[in-house]
Amino acid sequence: MNTFHLQIITCDRVFFDGECESLIFPGFDGQIEILAHHAPMATTVAVGEVRFRDAEGQMHAVIVSDGILNTADNTVTLLAFSAERPDEIDAHRAQMALEMAREEMQRKQSIVEYNLSSAAMARAMARLSGAKSIHPDDFNT
Repeated sequence: MNTFHLQIITCDRVFFDGECESLIFPGFDGQIEILAHHAPMATTVAVGEVRFRDAEGQMHAVIVSDGILNTADNTVTLLAFSAERPDEIDAHRAQMALEMAREEMQRKQSIVEYNLSSAAMARAMARLSGAKSIHPDDFNT
């Protein structure tokens, strides 16, 4: 079995540290998949869902903030500000954060404030998407 070592590290914890068969993450220009023995690279990770298949063949989904990813020597390191399993997400809090970010986007802001509001909105939307995948009956869509 072809595997590589994956580490997903956030500000407050090592989210995952183990062997994987594949990793799919949101890049700024679309989804990117990493397999064993990938060429060395460093790239950015966009806010969204990261999926990986561990060495036992089980798929995992993680909602991440933006970050960076490095591959070298059959090891992948993903550094993100935050990472949450969909079942860890408080959908009510995520909905409130989305509404707050939308309100902020409608106010006149500096370019820095606009970018911060935009990032907050993207994170809230990603978290809600992850929460919906676990508890679809909790949402009126």
